[in-house]
Amino acid sequence: MANVNLAIIYYSATGTNYQLSKWAAEGAQQAGADVKILKVKELAPPEAIAQNPAWQAHVEAVKEEPEVSLADLEWADGIIFSVPTRYGVMAAQLKEFLDSTGGLWFNGKLANKVVSAMTSAQNPHGGQEATLLSLYTMMFHWGAIIAAPGYTDQVIFGAGGNPYGTSVTVNREGIQNDAREAAIHQAKRTVMVANWVKNGLAGGQ
Repeated sequence: MANVNLAIIYYSATGTNYQLSKWAAEGAQQAGADVKILKVKELAPPEAIAQNPAWQAHVEAVKEEPEVSLADLEWADGIIFSVPTRYGVMAAQLKEFLDSTGGLWFNGKLANKVVSAMTSAQNPHGGQEATLLSLYTMMFHWGAIIAAPGYTDQVIFGAGGNPYGTSVTVNREGIQNDAREAAIHQAKRTVMVANWVKNGLAGGQ
């Protein structure tokens, strides 16, 4: 049985979604996956970033982290996205990367990828569910298989009980609910489904 390749693709301005990605990687590795944590390209101008010390500090902290490429999507059997909400939709940085995937989509390279997603906002009703659903809408066009956590474990409720994906509320004190276990569970579930798909397809050939 071949190991699952899992790409955890994130955009994070001040570190919240990077932290969610690291927790997800922890769960995926526990489930036996080969994992890459990959950031998307920052689009904001340096002068805008410099006005926010936390944003500037995070950019410096992850400057050596690998940036996602289209080749990483081909490599992956499963993908977990982690991205903050911006007015109820995903941040432009991730949208720009996803908009570049047309060639892979056209050639059927994104079909049957197992996908899940996580998000954050500054308040409990800041658009988290809408953000995840808008991202999944793009995944339907890929022909991807959505592996949302649903209510498959009680740990989901520690992160607010969002069945579409781990979502957190963040203010100046940082992540405000217990998201670590939810992210770990979501990653394990994503790897489990990706394993079924990958090894099921291989067995059927």
